[in-house]
Amino acid sequence: MTIKFKPIEKAQPGVTGGGQKKWYAQIVFDEEVTMDELVKEIEKFCSLTEPDIRGVITALENVIQDKLAASRIVRLERLGSFYPAISSKGVDAEEEVEAICVRRTSVNYRPGNRIVKAIRDAGFKKSHDFPKKTTTETPPPNS
Repeated sequence: MTIKFKPIEKAQPGVTGGGQKKWYAQIVFDEEVTMDELVKEIEKFCSLTEPDIRGVITALENVIQDKLAASRIVRLERLGSFYPAISSKGVDAEEEVEAICVRRTSVNYRPGNRIVKAIRDAGFKKSHDFPKKTTTETPPPNS
C-alpha cells in the first residue's frame, strides 16, 4: 500500500505578503472507511460475529469516553493511547486559575509503534487524480 500525495503551494508563515512560496507534498485522502467496512474486515481475523464486533466497538467507545472524562490516559497497547487535553487563557496569578479559564477541550491520540511503522513503511505515490487549481476562474452566472 502507498500513501497518495499531491503538490500544494504555500506561503511562508508570518511573512507579510507571504514571502517566497514553496511547494510541499500534501496527502490525498481516499474515501473514509465506514463502521460496516471495519466490521467486515475484523470478522475475517477472528471468530466473533458481526453483531459481537459492533457491540465490542460500541462498548470500547463508551469506556474510552468515561475514562477520558475522568482524566485518565487510555493505553490500548499496539493501537496507541488516547488522552484528554485542554487549553486555557493565561492569568496573572496561580490562585486565579479556575475552571472558567479553560477555553477548549480535545482528545489527543498517540499511535502505537506498529501503526507508526506501518505508515512509515507504506511508501508514497504522487497522485494525479485531484482537481488542479486554476489561475483564472470563471465567475458564476448572474441569477
